[in-house]
Amino acid sequence: MPRVLVAASGSAAALKLPELVNRLLELRQVEVKVVTTEHAKHFYESKDVPAEIYSDLDEWEMWKQRTDPVLHIELRRWADLLVIAPLDANTLGKIANGICDNLLTCVVRAWDLKRPLLFCPAMNTAMWEHPITATQIQTLKGFGYIEVPCIVKKLLCGDEGYGAMAEISTIVEKVQEYLEQSHSYSLGETEHQQ
Repeated sequence: MPRVLVAASGSAAALKLPELVNRLLELRQVEVKVVTTEHAKHFYESKDVPAEIYSDLDEWEMWKQRTDPVLHIELRRWADLLVIAPLDANTLGKIANGICDNLLTCVVRAWDLKRPLLFCPAMNTAMWEHPITATQIQTLKGFGYIEVPCIVKKLLCGDEGYGAMAEISTIVEKVQEYLEQSHSYSLGETEHQQ
């Protein structure tokens, strides 16, 4: 059964996390877990997310002694695909520069590059248009990560332009596409294709 790890960072688009998880769970035989930054928690209610949610505190509470599991490694081992939705400007900058100072960025830094990692940028239009953003996006693509491009929309801040996270339907389609490639079967079927 394919396992999808959804990572949410602190963009207002994290409001859509419950919808994204629900839509992914509509794909038959898919397991979902969530990694969240502390800032992302501001935008959704955990009770509305029908999946196990992990955050920084879980990483430190789980590990008490040498033989205990390390959460970011366990999640990396568990997942067949990682989708970062939303990927805010701050977390984009961290990942592009190899910084891993929270659970989400530690999972990304430990990610098995043979498995798909999709990222869905979401930020204010002015932030999106800053020259560093294109450089950082290219850095992530250079790692082999797959961009699910942002779209033009009226943002919550009132600005209109690029920077809105891709539609949930687009993200789900991309996840399904890459799961089918890596598992060689349709998620709507129960048997592997030969």
